[in-house]
Amino acid sequence: MEEFEAIIIGAGQAGVPLAKQLAGAGWKTALIEKRAVGGTCINDGCTPTKTMVASARVAYLAGKSQEYGLEIPSFSLNFKQVMDRKDDVVKQFRGGSESGIKKTENLTLIYGVASFTGPKTLTIESEGTSRELSAKYIFINTGASAIIPDIEGVHDIPYLTNTSILELEDLPEHLLIVGAGYVSLEFGQMFRRFGANVTIIEHGDRLLAKEDTDVCESISEILEQEDIQVLINTQTLKFEQIADGKIKVTLDVNGTERSEICSHVLLATGRAPQTASLGLEHTKIQTDKHGHIKVNDKLETDEQGVYALGDVKGGPAFTHISYNDFVVVSKNLLKNANLSITNRPVPYCMFTDPQLGRIGISEEDAAKQGINYLVAKLPMKNVARGIENNETRGYMKAIVDKDSKQILGATIIAEQGGEVMTMLQLAMTGKIPYDDIRYMIFAHPLYAESLNNLFMSID
Repeated sequence: MEEFEAIIIGAGQAGVPLAKQLAGAGWKTALIEKRAVGGTCINDGCTPTKTMVASARVAYLAGKSQEYGLEIPSFSLNFKQVMDRKDDVVKQFRGGSESGIKKTENLTLIYGVASFTGPKTLTIESEGTSRELSAKYIFINTGASAIIPDIEGVHDIPYLTNTSILELEDLPEHLLIVGAGYVSLEFGQMFRRFGANVTIIEHGDRLLAKEDTDVCESISEILEQEDIQVLINTQTLKFEQIADGKIKVTLDVNGTERSEICSHVLLATGRAPQTASLGLEHTKIQTDKHGHIKVNDKLETDEQGVYALGDVKGGPAFTHISYNDFVVVSKNLLKNANLSITNRPVPYCMFTDPQLGRIGISEEDAAKQGINYLVAKLPMKNVARGIENNETRGYMKAIVDKDSKQILGATIIAEQGGEVMTMLQLAMTGKIPYDDIRYMIFAHPLYAESLNNLFMSID
């Protein structure tokens, strides 16, 4: 039995910095990874997809170059070069993370699959060999993986997930996406801009069900403008492999059966926590009905000294939340802080173009909570920088408390919408009332300057 003071299972966006910081504090630490350092974010999430989104935006701008007074008669997509660039960026980020681990004293990186054999003991299986480890503290950062829906014929077709779609060698002729969440819309717009036909299937009555109705309407309009077919109130009934490598998809659209013929199917119906192989039955650790590990507000499980961080514990599945989990745990253990995950801000951004940046409560949330609120809203067609950049789709919107004048939430659908949202997050953190921002001096002509006019809309 190899003994450590700390073992981290999973080298993702919480696991790597936690391992390095504990080791840097003098703890003998082991970091276990079954696949690749960096977790979902670096290997098949944020890093590769945003690299590809950047290529897709260049294609989009080239296609509308005449609107800017430039003559680009035609252009062609080098899909291999797009994917090679993506791979190079991933290797750069992953290599930097691996290098940092190797340079850290007291830290051992072990590749293999970890499972509990007792409350504080683990076995690590790798290519037919096994190691037995124990530690006073164990941290679970195993993340989540794509859910494969139980649809007839799904295992008879070469379906794609958010991971395997990043390994395509050729551009799909017609990509059909089952699911209409943030990941679906990013991939859908990206591949449409590359030149693929795209169909998005949503079983509900609108896209982005957790957002305000006007968000759904605005994003739907943007997708329609880019010739992306979105089918709402639609159930996917069956998949069939047919001639020439095509796939027949049988659908129920508002009670009427119809079919679509496509070349590729992307399943984007959610993600499930990777807990099945952890051997949690050998511990006191409890999971919810979805398999997420239950934790308290300090991220400790029902097994004292065992913590869960990132997507595996449920809650908002964002890289920045995983990183904040690391901050909470490391400061509490090393600095005797008393940090909690309760009521922390959850900003996020959907990287469609224009972006959707969100922080705080929505207008529908405010109404449900009975808050005495006001709505500030400004269409991007009225924003000077948007007009100058020919980026007039979307809007800026903020929810404010009528009495205290504090900003309660914001939705920004705009080019660089996430950056503008972040300014409002800072204002919320600093408790700056909206009327101070209304008269604040911003450099001209930034998107940020339009915050003056946003809050002027309340007057």
